[in-house]
Amino acid sequence: MDLASIGAIDGGGCARLALTDDDKFGRDLVVAWMSELGLEISIDVVGNVVGTWNVGSGTPVMTGSHIDTVRTGGKYDGNLGVLAGLEVIQTCQDNNITPQRPLAVAFYTNEEGARFAPDMFGSLVFVGGLDVETALDTIGIDGARVGDELERIGYNGATPCPAHAPHAFVELHIEQGPVLEQQNITIGAVTGVQGISWQEVTISGQSNHAGTTPMALRHDPAYVAANIAVFLRDLASRYGGNQVCTVGKIDLHPNLINVVPAKAVLTLDVRNTDEALLQKAEAEIKEHMHMLEVSEGVTITSRQLARFEPVVFDESIVSLIENLAKENNHSVMRLPSGAGHDAQMLARVCPTAMIFVPSVSGISHNPAEHTDDKDLEAGANLLLHTMLTLCTMETIA
Repeated sequence: MDLASIGAIDGGGCARLALTDDDKFGRDLVVAWMSELGLEISIDVVGNVVGTWNVGSGTPVMTGSHIDTVRTGGKYDGNLGVLAGLEVIQTCQDNNITPQRPLAVAFYTNEEGARFAPDMFGSLVFVGGLDVETALDTIGIDGARVGDELERIGYNGATPCPAHAPHAFVELHIEQGPVLEQQNITIGAVTGVQGISWQEVTISGQSNHAGTTPMALRHDPAYVAANIAVFLRDLASRYGGNQVCTVGKIDLHPNLINVVPAKAVLTLDVRNTDEALLQKAEAEIKEHMHMLEVSEGVTITSRQLARFEPVVFDESIVSLIENLAKENNHSVMRLPSGAGHDAQMLARVCPTAMIFVPSVSGISHNPAEHTDDKDLEAGANLLLHTMLTLCTMETIA
């Protein structure tokens, strides 16, 4: 609740877009908590923060997530995974438990991608998937440059990227969907993350008078944008399974009630756990947009904003989470993640998995986002047992 008070908005939510003043204040608070636990704090060149409890030997077992939010975010998304990691370390310290390996807690820069594209930005740089120079030169939706904003808020660290890979990575997160609650399940053992395709589509037509231009003579970007949105919904219904499609943003110009627009800009978010099906969906969408160009006399261009293949998490850690949940008398089910997470980037360099706890009514990215205390506690306890067990495993396979 202390962290949620920073950037608080009406309805109980938070707005801490990456590298804004409120993000800085949130970072400062979490870093202060890391310091109170005696952690060694490292800040890298894109502002990722890692606090390490240097006990035991070898590479650390790492957990963490993010503390940036969308503009209308909730208290739990990302934040739970960071603060639960600190709670794991504090619990060990309070109970005189010394793990066999160091424990590390990270929070990664701009996971949401709400200000700078792509999402999972900091963790992508952390594992070497995006070069530092390109990352620092990234321009946000408000015209700000990542490198300048890092310097402005004092989080332009010196630790190089890519970082050394941890022994293993486990991320605790709210589900952000309705499945666990609907099934009355406490713990989700996450099997992987859907592939994500983001693109920005620009439709250029002909602006004209809304009253005097016959329908058959229009070259209307607004109609084309609406057609694309409906096509995506129909495509998702046809594919079924884990296919989801979203048009999240549409801008019209000149955006006047009595004027046929000259231009429409919209975003497409297409996801699937199957890479072949994701590619098939992308090809269908491209073909449909070409058909609309011809039939409606418009020009359509697209720009890729993000593209990540589906990720399959480490089976041995997924099984460990599942078994430990049962041992602790929690109901558990396996499920994929429909949202992107930092864990999918860490999976490139080390054995990785995730723990989900229920989201009330499946609501997230919304001030009404909520997870019951009993579920927060269950998830944090399972994270504790999972991390301590991973510390005892010389190899994970």
